[in-house]
Amino acid sequence: MTATTASTEAVISSAPPLRRDPDFRRYWLARVTSIAGTAGTYVAMPTLIYRMTGSALYTGVLTALESVPYVLFGLFGGAVADRADRRRMMIITDVLNAAVLLSIPLAAAFGALTVGHLLVAATLTASLFVFFDAANFGALPTLVGRDRIAQANGAVWGASTLLEIGVPAFVGVLVAIVHPATVLAADAATYLVSAFCVARIVRPLSDQDRLAAAAAAGRRMLDGLRTDIAEGLRFLWYHATIRPMTLIGCAQAVAGGVVVGQLVPYAREVLGIGEKDNGLGILFAGWGIGALLATLVMGRLAARFGAARVTLYTLPASFACGTAFAAAPTFPLAVLALTCWGAAYMLIVVNGITYRQQQTPEHLLSRVNVTGRLLSYGIGYTVGGLAGGIVASVSDPRGAMAFASSCVAVAVVIGWLSPLRTAPAPSPAR
Repeated sequence: MTATTASTEAVISSAPPLRRDPDFRRYWLARVTSIAGTAGTYVAMPTLIYRMTGSALYTGVLTALESVPYVLFGLFGGAVADRADRRRMMIITDVLNAAVLLSIPLAAAFGALTVGHLLVAATLTASLFVFFDAANFGALPTLVGRDRIAQANGAVWGASTLLEIGVPAFVGVLVAIVHPATVLAADAATYLVSAFCVARIVRPLSDQDRLAAAAAAGRRMLDGLRTDIAEGLRFLWYHATIRPMTLIGCAQAVAGGVVVGQLVPYAREVLGIGEKDNGLGILFAGWGIGALLATLVMGRLAARFGAARVTLYTLPASFACGTAFAAAPTFPLAVLALTCWGAAYMLIVVNGITYRQQQTPEHLLSRVNVTGRLLSYGIGYTVGGLAGGIVASVSDPRGAMAFASSCVAVAVVIGWLSPLRTAPAPSPAR
C-alpha cells in the first residue's frame, strides 16, 4: 500500500456516515439527477421517433441501439477508465451527452430534425454512457471505501428504482402535452447538473499514485490497451468467486430480459388484462416495488452475512418466485409472485456488483466491473429479450416465463457448486 493510498483510506475511515458525507451526497445527487433524466428519455425518444415514422421497426432499432454500444466498447472503456482520471472522464462524458441530446430540440425548433439524427444521437449517448459507467464503477469504491460500498450502492439503486417507477409514468403524461424533444432538453440539463456535482467532489475518485506514475512515465493513453483488457478478463475469469458471481448475474440478466420483453404479452394473453385495464401498470409497479425493497435491506444483509451468502440464499427464492409467477392462476397471485421475484432479482444483481467492487483491486476496478456489466446488460439481457420472444412464439408467454425461471435455476446450480459456498465474509481488496 502506498503512502497516498493509505492517506486516502485514512480520510475515508474518518469520514462521516454516508447520509452526512458531503462528497457522497454530491455523488448521489449527480447519479440521481442523471438517472431521472435518462428515465424520461427512455419514454420521450421512442415516442418521438414513432411520431416521426409511425414505424414499430424504427422504435425497435432505437431500443437495440441502447445496449449494442456496451458490447462494442465496454472492454475498451473499462481499460481507459482504469488509466484515466475518473472524475475528469465522468465530467467530459456528461457534458458531451448534454450536447448530443440538446442537438435534438435545437434541430426540431428549426424544422431540421430527421430520423437519422435521432438514431445517431441515440447511438452516441449510449456509447458515451459506456465510458461514464466504466469510470463510475471505479469511482464509487474509491470515494466511499470498500467497507461502505454495499450501503452506498443501496442508496443509489434505491433512489434509482423509485425514479424508474415514477418518472416514466410522469413523462408518459407529459409528452401528450409538450413536444417529446422538450423532454430531451430537460435530460440534457440533468447531465450538466451531474457534471457540476461530480466536479465539486473533494476526495479523489482515482488512485493518485497510479495517475502520477503514469504521468511520470509519459505513458500514452492508448499504449498497451490490449494488454490491459486481457489483464482484466484474466482477473475476472480466474478469480474463484468473482467468476461464478458474474455468471450468476449473466443468467439473471437473461431471465430479466425475458420478463421485461414478455410481460405485456403475458398480461394480455395469460392474465386477460385488456388494453384499457390498469393491471399492466400494477404488474410493472409490483416488479419495481420489489426491487426497491431489496435495495433498502441489501446493505444490512451484506454487512451481516457477506455478499456471497446473500446471493446463495436468495437464488433459490428467486427461482421459486419465478416459477410461481409463471404458473400463477390469478392476477393477485401473479402480482404477489412478481413483486417477490423483483426483490430477489434486484438483490442478486446489486449484490453481485457490490461483491466485484469489494474484491477487485483499485487499478482493475473499471475493467472488471464493466466486463461484468457487458456480460449481463450487454449480452445476457439482449439474449433474454430475443430468446423470450422465440419461446413465446413457439409456445406461449407462460412458456417464456417458465424459460426465465429455468435460467434462474441454472444460476442456482452455478452458485451452489462454486467456491461461493465456502467463501468467508468479504475481506476488501486493496
